[in-house]
Amino acid sequence: MAFHPYTLRIFDSPKMTDSKYFTTTKKGEIFELKSELNNDKKEKKKEAVKKVIASMTVGKDVSALFPDVVNCMQTDNLELKKLVYLYLMNYAKSQPDMAIMAVNTFVKDCEDTNPLIRALAVRTMGCIRVDKITEYLCEPLRKCLKDEDPYVRKTAAVCVAKLYDISSSMVEDQGFLDQLKDLLSDSNPMVVANAVAALSEINEASASGQPLVEMNSVTINKLLTALNECTEWGQVFILDSLANYTPKDEREAQSICERITPRLAHANAAVVLSAIKVLMKLLEILAGDSDFCSMLTKKLAPPLVTLLSSEPEVQYVALRNINLIVQKRPDILKHEMKVFFVKYNDPIYVKLEKLDIMIRLANQSNIAQVLSELKEYATEVDVDFVRKAVRAIGRCAIKVEPSAERCVSTLLDLIQTKVNYVVQEAIVVIKDIFRKYPNKYESIISTLCENLDTLDEPEARASMVWIIGEYAERIDNADELLDGFLEGFQDENAQVQLQLLTAVVKLFLKRPADTQELVQHILSLATQDSDNPDLRDRGFIYWRLLSTDPAAAKEVVLADKPLISEETDLLEPTLLDELICHISSLASVYHKPPTAFVEGRGAGVRKSLPNRSASAAGEESSSAQEATVIPNQESLIGDLLSMDIGAPTAPAAPAPASSNVDLLGGGLDILLGGGPVASNDTAPAAAAPAGAGSAAGGLLGDIFGIGPVSSTNMIQIPKITWLPADKGKGLEIQGTFSRRAGQVYMDMTFTNKAMQAMTGFAIQLNKNSFGLVPGAPLQVAPLQPSQSVDTSLALGTTGPVQRMEPLNNLQVAIKNNVDIFYFACLVHGNVLFVEDGQLDKRVFLTTWKEIPAANEIQFNLHGIVGTADTVAAKMTANSIFTIAKRNVEGQDMLYQSLKLTNNIWVLLELKLSPGSSDATLSLKTRSVEVGAIIFAAYEQIIRSP
Repeated sequence: MAFHPYTLRIFDSPKMTDSKYFTTTKKGEIFELKSELNNDKKEKKKEAVKKVIASMTVGKDVSALFPDVVNCMQTDNLELKKLVYLYLMNYAKSQPDMAIMAVNTFVKDCEDTNPLIRALAVRTMGCIRVDKITEYLCEPLRKCLKDEDPYVRKTAAVCVAKLYDISSSMVEDQGFLDQLKDLLSDSNPMVVANAVAALSEINEASASGQPLVEMNSVTINKLLTALNECTEWGQVFILDSLANYTPKDEREAQSICERITPRLAHANAAVVLSAIKVLMKLLEILAGDSDFCSMLTKKLAPPLVTLLSSEPEVQYVALRNINLIVQKRPDILKHEMKVFFVKYNDPIYVKLEKLDIMIRLANQSNIAQVLSELKEYATEVDVDFVRKAVRAIGRCAIKVEPSAERCVSTLLDLIQTKVNYVVQEAIVVIKDIFRKYPNKYESIISTLCENLDTLDEPEARASMVWIIGEYAERIDNADELLDGFLEGFQDENAQVQLQLLTAVVKLFLKRPADTQELVQHILSLATQDSDNPDLRDRGFIYWRLLSTDPAAAKEVVLADKPLISEETDLLEPTLLDELICHISSLASVYHKPPTAFVEGRGAGVRKSLPNRSASAAGEESSSAQEATVIPNQESLIGDLLSMDIGAPTAPAAPAPASSNVDLLGGGLDILLGGGPVASNDTAPAAAAPAGAGSAAGGLLGDIFGIGPVSSTNMIQIPKITWLPADKGKGLEIQGTFSRRAGQVYMDMTFTNKAMQAMTGFAIQLNKNSFGLVPGAPLQVAPLQPSQSVDTSLALGTTGPVQRMEPLNNLQVAIKNNVDIFYFACLVHGNVLFVEDGQLDKRVFLTTWKEIPAANEIQFNLHGIVGTADTVAAKMTANSIFTIAKRNVEGQDMLYQSLKLTNNIWVLLELKLSPGSSDATLSLKTRSVEVGAIIFAAYEQIIRSP
């Protein structure tokens, strides 16, 4: 049989030489490889090792050949040595005892005359994660860090970071960190870059999170010198390290900016973005109105524009970073609108991102050009893009007031196209325009009503219902239109149902004579036929309002709406500042902090931009004085033993009264049955209490959570044994802490397990972190054998203060006719949260910015039960107040505040992912030592049913 000539040519082709190692399927292959590995001929050995590596690569177990492969290390052939080292890295962990055989060769190779072999040996030893080999690595590594060849030194620098990951204590004990810091002064720029990379890696992995190298002017100067000469990835490492340095004054910041600016012209996008990150941080220090700052701002635009001429994937990354930059400093790209105009062949993800940036850059001077583009986009074939374009027109109207009329006209033109999804998006944005410019464009309502039957998306239907309810007095047949929606009320989306309920109540308050039946019908549907708790609650609130005080109902339901903000999708300032510090990383693409998607080391270290105002330090120190200072712990047992147990105690503070309202009392019959409306005399539940607190403490205050928090929903921690009977000479004490009516209580159960009666009980508390003292004498009746009695002791917070370890540790002495007994217990954090811990939004934001980033702690919470709203409600019941709630990239962010009994304020950010039982809690306070108590309290509250 003759071979085809082409077939022969393929077999002989030099390109196929390596593929032969992967094609063998012979039985007894291991035995054959073993004999080939022990062959005297070098070429045969090399071929055999290549076959072994090929088998290892495709997943075959060739660990049985370990001794034979290790024997091949004794060679001058660099290619063979590399192959053997590759095999060792893969199998050393599974064969640690065998791997020891290779140590002598490693040590010998580290002193080889060839620098490539020296570097290869130290790199391989660093990659073999076996403790026994790590011990032998120290001496060769120390020599290689001082090697005369820069290639060996730069390899050794990275090896230190690998060794730190295996054994951090060894690196610190052997002094490798100091050697690594010395390499920052190396004459070779690549050695400097690798030293910076290794130190950054070690710093992220260190438990303390504190910088290992103190960045000063001398170190920064060395890094900047090396920046010009090292490779592009070396430049990225150095720039990332420079981003963590805060110059001591404006002059030094200017000098660093001038030396980094040339990197903006680099061909590598990673270098460009890293340079922009450093410059964005330094701009925070420079005076905003200086000529230098203006010049630097102009220089940042061209490199960003250049990035948009790359392939789509790089464009997308650049656009996500530009989105952050534009939010922080819109002036940088204010003249570059045209580069963000969408091209016909752009992928959808690039189109949507460009559209977002166009809106951010829109202003009075370019709005005509932007609207013209957006109108074109609204006629495209891509539905998602068209929807975003229509919404963008609405955002332009809200952002640039002079363009509002033109935007409305454009939206009406689009509605006339009768394209269903275009009409629905237009109605959604017109609703926002009505909110922004009340009583200005209502003449178009009739046009909107013509399209009522075509609406099938929940958001569009809800928007249309809102418009009908808000302008019911201008729409003659508003009752008929809303009645049409009620026919399929149970099938509507929850969003539409809620809007319908509010719209009908608005209509009733504006035209009560002819809509009584309609409002009664919808209240019945909402409160009796619905299983949606939000809808039921709103229905009950409206029912109660209408039945007790229609005037109050008007004030609430028909109140002037706050104007909507220009940019509703801006990132929180603190989050934006953090993301600016992560430009050119995944965080800047996701628009999420690293803690949201990275677990483990480095994830908890939060970065922030430097504070431009020097006065912040002064403000910080003055406000810190408001909190009670917690002194250090001293001789605690001595204090406790010297206490006078029988001494009289301070009287307890009076408990503030709380009000409760019968939400369902009265019903709607009085209002709808033709009888007179109930007055304050006949409906005492609706009457607001007199005095200054009436606005907060009345009906609306109770309904909407304003005023004193009811203790009924506060979490109750079960009692635990504080003093076991064997240590209390038969007296057993079980207890817990609670907070009722604004006061801390010790709730205890005393059990007599002795044979004699116990009498004459008294209590004393040692000095503690929160100044807790008994508010009254301990009241316990004589306790007969086998008898138990419950008692509650009110605690004041005006006692002597002394710091305990842990902070919530409370040392107690109980005296009775038998003896004095000492024990310690932990005070639950939630009982220390006072009821006036709610901050104003502006104060919250200002205080968050003022508290330094070093005072921020992060915790991970697990086992969360319920939605963001139910979590917020649980927190409110425990005096943790939600200041604001936002949804960022699908995550619910709750911004909360609380105040401890010693006047320490704590600001919190709780990040929840819908459907997940995990959350991230960020905590900022001037007294970070309270963090552990807060975290423990959160865990208990959040897991409660």
